[in-house]
Amino acid sequence: MAQRKVPVADILDNLQQLYPDAHCELNYTTPFELLIATILSAQCTDKRVNEITAPMFQQLNQPEHYLHLTQEEMEEHIKGLGLYKNKSKNILETCRILYEKYNSEVPQTHAELEALPGVGRKTANVVLSNAFGIPAIAVDTHVFRVGNRLGLANSDNVDEVERQLMKRIPKEKWTDAHHWLIWHGRRVCSSRNPQCGSCTLQSMCKFAQAEAKKAKKPATKKPATKKPAKAQ
Repeated sequence: MAQRKVPVADILDNLQQLYPDAHCELNYTTPFELLIATILSAQCTDKRVNEITAPMFQQLNQPEHYLHLTQEEMEEHIKGLGLYKNKSKNILETCRILYEKYNSEVPQTHAELEALPGVGRKTANVVLSNAFGIPAIAVDTHVFRVGNRLGLANSDNVDEVERQLMKRIPKEKWTDAHHWLIWHGRRVCSSRNPQCGSCTLQSMCKFAQAEAKKAKKPATKKPATKKPAKAQ
């Protein structure tokens, strides 16, 4: 049986209508602040990161402001976040590199960004797309989950999901689509209890259709087993 074609354009149009104001929910005013906030966001919610960075960025908003901090002092600023010890170490080293190698400017290529401590592909994509307007799709847990559920991607590998999304989604929509998928994942398509019944994408969604079929399938009864006769 031929596989059902994924209505990519319809899905994107629907997401755009649902979330016309979708944007990065990390608070920042400069590319540097976004870089630091994104490093901090690993395994943390954007809301919690914003609570930590609001007072921190009032004092520490340029790479040179971090150069004389000890790791213990850096940890005090972010100790409310998960992995704060490792993040403190990476941030201090990243700030040193930015100051010494890039004149305190955030570089604008994947290779240069990913060479910074604590910066992976996802973080680089977030910074490039949001701070510099360079088209990119950052695959976080929401993009990974929703992209696979909708059928826009089909892989257990994050890098492969990014490649598939980039292939299927027009380049001019990469950044917006990244935000649409995140917002949908946070507001409707949650990991444990997705709201498929009220989702306007239900008829286009591979996951929702599969769940609906499962719900309609009658439960199969196990054949009754005969108890052995008691010995006389």
